Amino acid sequence: MEKRKYNKKDFYFWKITLCLAAASFFIFASLYVVQPLAPLFVRDFDVSVSEATLPLSVNVFGLILGLIILGFYSDRIGRVPLIKCSLIISIIPFLLIPMTDSFTFFILMRFIQGFAMAGLPAASLAYINEEIDRSSIGIATALYIASNAFGGMVGRFLASFLAEEQAWQTIFYIFAGIGLIIAIAVILFLPKSQFFERSYLPFQKDIEGMLFHIKSPVMLLFFGMGIIFQVSFTSVWTYLPFYLEGEPFSLSSQAISYTFLAYGFGVVGAPIAGWLASSLGLNRVRIAGIIVLSAGILMTGIVSLPWIIAGLCVICLGFFTAHSLTATFVTEQAAHHKGSASSLYLVSYYIGVAFGSTAVGPVWNQAGWHAIVWLAGILPVAYLVIVTMVQKRMKKSTSVSGR
Repeated sequence: MEKRKYNKKDFYFWKITLCLAAASFFIFASLYVVQPLAPLFVRDFDVSVSEATLPLSVNVFGLILGLIILGFYSDRIGRVPLIKCSLIISIIPFLLIPMTDSFTFFILMRFIQGFAMAGLPAASLAYINEEIDRSSIGIATALYIASNAFGGMVGRFLASFLAEEQAWQTIFYIFAGIGLIIAIAVILFLPKSQFFERSYLPFQKDIEGMLFHIKSPVMLLFFGMGIIFQVSFTSVWTYLPFYLEGEPFSLSSQAISYTFLAYGFGVVGAPIAGWLASSLGLNRVRIAGIIVLSAGILMTGIVSLPWIIAGLCVICLGFFTAHSLTATFVTEQAAHHKGSASSLYLVSYYIGVAFGSTAVGPVWNQAGWHAIVWLAGILPVAYLVIVTMVQKRMKKSTSVSGR
């Protein structure tokens, strides 16, 4: 019987889509679970605010390294084995970390966990493209990406909500249990690859594909945009709990947890942005998203809880609009090695997470929340202006040289 790719009418299409969505939900929930728990780490480990953000940033550094290395191995060992191993190994640190009071061990485990977690994003999109019919790829990809945002939202919300009554160690065990249930489901139900073709090319060819894009000035500008977006976005969400638990708000962890529901605007915003881009143009909607992101950040500088909550909703709408359309632009812009271009944008995106969580710490320590707001609010628009100016100069120089 001739093999064919699955479409949305096939049972196996939904097995693939739902398994990957569940796996992605757990991976991104695991990534961000520590973000609202930072105030607890300050108290329990007697570390500074900047050091308390290391469980997130170090996890991201592991994820970045894993995306580069495991992306290469995905082409050689197969998509499904890598996805399953990624899930299983990602659960283990949640069981080991609560057993020690060593912050150094905590950080080491989060780095290893981040590296393991990278197996899922390194293989999933390639797996979807290989197994799903072109007419249904958009649906599968949209559900997978939406589950990223949903996982990040639930991870933050659940950790912050439970922190009022439970120790962070208990929260880690709960996440290990969630991960185990999802891993068992994925192992049992994720279909084997039909169309995977093992690559026998040397790793040098993969590296050459990445270098091809790094040498492109236009691509570098947009990789930089991924960093800027996440520095601004992550810095707000990382230091928000510290700000809201202090005067004049004095909110509890449970009360703070509800602010993470603003992510729902991001889950809805990305598909709407794609629809608007098809009629109004990708660049216009992307620029609008960047301006909305900055406006939302500046709104959180007003010392009023309703304004802060409204600002967070606007931030999520603007961020996911700008991010999703910039990722689309990078893929469209790449004439060759599109997979490498997407990977590099993803790497730059997570570099921004790492810098936004820990590197911004001194700003918080020295000048507090409003300095974070001004820095994070100005960065996206300032970088947009720089990119626009550089692009105009490049067009001028190209037209002059073409005469």
